[in-house]
Amino acid sequence: MEMINALGRRKSSVARVYLMKGDGQILINGKDFREYFPQKHVQANITGPFEVVDAKNIYNVVVNVKGGGFKGQSEAVRMGVSRALVKLNDEFRKSLKDEKFLTRDSREVERKKYGKPKARKSFQFSKR
Repeated sequence: MEMINALGRRKSSVARVYLMKGDGQILINGKDFREYFPQKHVQANITGPFEVVDAKNIYNVVVNVKGGGFKGQSEAVRMGVSRALVKLNDEFRKSLKDEKFLTRDSREVERKKYGKPKARKSFQFSKR
């Protein structure tokens, strides 16, 4: 196994994930993932797939992520890591699918329409 790459998406975030044998180091855009995502609940998104398949501290992960906010980026990374683990070993698929780590959440922001202040909100109606 030299390097496995996968793609993860969420909202407008795209994460390119590269998985290789190592000591469990996770780099996101050149920084450690704890530095890039300082919030604990967001860090759990990145380490979640490894905990589900009991593969902590076995693989090094290098991620390039762009677009969106920190939450969308972390979920894009989670999906990319999960897809890379499935490419590595097909037996991981069931446990990751049960946790919904392989499901693409395709919800995107609806565009603003003309004549309205937001996408669906209307101005206050006045009869007279």
